[in-house]
Amino acid sequence: MKMTPQNSRRWLLGGLALVLLAALAWVALRTGPLAPVKVQTTEVTSGRVEAAIFGIGQVEARRSWMVGPTVAGRVSRVQVDVGEVVQAGQALAEMDPVDLDERLAALDASMARARSLQQAATAQVNDATARRALAAANLKRNEDLARQNFISPGALEARAQEVASANAGLQAAQANAGAASQDLTRLQAERAALARQRENLRLVAPAAAVVSARDAETGTTVVAGQPVLRLLDPASLWVRLRVDQGRSAGLVPGLVARIELRSLPGQVLPGRVARVEALADSVTEERLAMVSFDAPPAGMSVGEMAEVTLQLPATAEGLQLPNAAVHQHEGQTGVWRLNDGALAFVPVKLGVQGLDGQVQVLDGLNEGDVVVRYSQSALKPGTRIAVVDPLVPAGASR
Repeated sequence: MKMTPQNSRRWLLGGLALVLLAALAWVALRTGPLAPVKVQTTEVTSGRVEAAIFGIGQVEARRSWMVGPTVAGRVSRVQVDVGEVVQAGQALAEMDPVDLDERLAALDASMARARSLQQAATAQVNDATARRALAAANLKRNEDLARQNFISPGALEARAQEVASANAGLQAAQANAGAASQDLTRLQAERAALARQRENLRLVAPAAAVVSARDAETGTTVVAGQPVLRLLDPASLWVRLRVDQGRSAGLVPGLVARIELRSLPGQVLPGRVARVEALADSVTEERLAMVSFDAPPAGMSVGEMAEVTLQLPATAEGLQLPNAAVHQHEGQTGVWRLNDGALAFVPVKLGVQGLDGQVQVLDGLNEGDVVVRYSQSALKPGTRIAVVDPLVPAGASR
């Protein structure tokens, strides 16, 4: 067959097409959708997992007080400011008494009058007692005379009536004295209650503390229970810690804690779990614990954020692998294991996790098993893989 320029051109175009198809096939098999998934593997090893619990918390005061009036009123004056140290019983602020002082003066006058009436009633009782004694003596003498027929029966009856009248007068005087005494007792109770109200207008510190907030100023009208000042005990500061419920196994009081405040980066403060709250947060799925400082640092602020690490006892010698190798597949927790180059998903039972990324393996694997640690994309049974180290992310240029 004679080679013509037209045939040569056809052969050249055909060769170029074959080369292009081969290049496309190579790209599809090496870097395209048909390319194997690049993975990085690791081996299951034996060792101890240094278990720990990590959480974020907020500094709070275990002992704090909100000092305010028990009745609505206007603030007359505030005598302390934020940051001042106060002692128990120290005057902090005072409410406007309005007419309480005048009402106390009126009650004092009423009590003085009641005492005078009580004295008068006592004198009436004494007078009635004397009248009854005299009437009784006269009756006795008349009875002796009547037995001797020196007086008529009518005269004796008159003396008996005088005794009855004297007894009635004594009873009336005693009743008046009792009423005067009860009236005085009532006024004393009213004055004591009013004095208590007056005393409550004087706001005092319940204990040695630091003023943390000043919520009202002179002239402000506040309602009952509204705080004028807020106090806290600086020695009672602790961290309200929040821990993921899924990582809270082993959270008990007494655990040693390492606390890092946001205001003191890099400085680790020792502490201890003082209390684990019985009520967890169902919305954020967190457990709550209170972590106390061994020695609270000076200048710490309430509300400051803190990072807390709780050290758990080390696990017994056993199998472990990186937490990054654990995946979820069809509702099961497991790993992708390589066996003679074949990829298979193996369900595993895991134990505690360490902050270094290691997780305890309780069942499902053997020491030395090779599992996928990282993959370029999601895996499934039968996926073609290529083991690389280091792993090159999808789409990255090499």
